[in-house]
Amino acid sequence: MQNNIITDFGPHPFIVDINRATIGNDTYRTAVWTGEYLQVTVMSIPVGDELGLEIHPDTDQFIRLEQGSGVAMMGNASNNLYIQQMVFEDDSVFVPAGTYHNIVNTGSTPIKLHTIYAPPHHPWGTIEMTKTVMQQNNNAQ
Repeated sequence: MQNNIITDFGPHPFIVDINRATIGNDTYRTAVWTGEYLQVTVMSIPVGDELGLEIHPDTDQFIRLEQGSGVAMMGNASNNLYIQQMVFEDDSVFVPAGTYHNIVNTGSTPIKLHTIYAPPHHPWGTIEMTKTVMQQNNNAQ
């Protein structure tokens, strides 16, 4: 699956080696599975780049790093990210709904992560090749 864009297989039953799908992903964000109550995406954050500060008012989020390292930040306001902790391969980050959060890649390889949103946060079939495309989409809304 290396360098291939996978499609959104939800809401149908689906089995995947999520580690392999995550490591093989080169897009900023691709939805792997979107159901009624849950969504899984894979992401690639280049060296020196970041997830981007965001908040999901009605969505809990689980993030797992499969490769890379960086700094995870969370807080109750965009200017109050009172949790700041180094994260590494195999670490998980739990983000409650309504929490500002960001992950900055401070390592020497891209961060490859997968994330679970409950309920889904992005439209079915989301593929964002780069963060710039994602930011342009958000600005158009």
